[in-house]
Amino acid sequence: MEKQVELIDIGVNLTNKRLLNDVDQVLQQATDAGVTKLIVTGTSIEESRVAIELCNQFPDQLLSTCGVHPHDAKDWNQDSLEELKLLVTQDCVRAIGETGLDFNRNFSPKKQQIDVFQQQLEFAVEYQKPVFLHQRDAFDTFVTLLQEYRDQLKNVVAHCFTDNKKSLYKLLDLDCHIGITGWICDERRGQELQTLVKDIPSNRLMLETDAPYLLPRDLAEKPRGNLNLPKYLPHILQTVARLQDKEKQFLATELLTTTRQFFEI
Repeated sequence: MEKQVELIDIGVNLTNKRLLNDVDQVLQQATDAGVTKLIVTGTSIEESRVAIELCNQFPDQLLSTCGVHPHDAKDWNQDSLEELKLLVTQDCVRAIGETGLDFNRNFSPKKQQIDVFQQQLEFAVEYQKPVFLHQRDAFDTFVTLLQEYRDQLKNVVAHCFTDNKKSLYKLLDLDCHIGITGWICDERRGQELQTLVKDIPSNRLMLETDAPYLLPRDLAEKPRGNLNLPKYLPHILQTVARLQDKEKQFLATELLTTTRQFFEI
């Protein structure tokens, strides 16, 4: 019988109602699959609060980030930074984010996205917390801002990386970690990423499901409603191991070390 690997899912939107309504089962299924810890993503002040509440409820399995996603930058006000200062003192909070820029949908004005991103980078420098970053169709502006602060930042992960070779190499040059999701299992959209993943060193690579989003397209049995779950993280591992030409157990051990170091677990 194949030995079960141990994994940490660095990006789970557990505050999403599709998961929150069944959180006990989601966590049990993750544990059964060898996913021993989950980092719950904070995407707004309110969602970050809920993430912390979940961590307090399930302290052995959950850690979290706290921050404001670019989609929610429009709701940032003069109290937001003070509220983040209260949240970041919680022991379960291991990174600032999800923060960054999204010029694809522009749910918040570009200028406001940039301002809120910059304030959170400064916040991460002040509190010496890693940052959990989002970027879509905004790479040049994003990386210019990141460069400005990178020397003062602790650790940085580009969450759900789906970009091109030039962007990957730029991020690696900036000593960033790279988060890989089920996007890599997509035979249509994930082709470029499939060729690039072998270029990511194991000490800069981490895995995430981004559940309930980004269900791996090549699952043999699709769940109802295409609901992605942390229990599918080993499937992503298997794909990455194949593309990197590594034994699955060996890669899992490498990733576990990298992730524990990044989030100080």
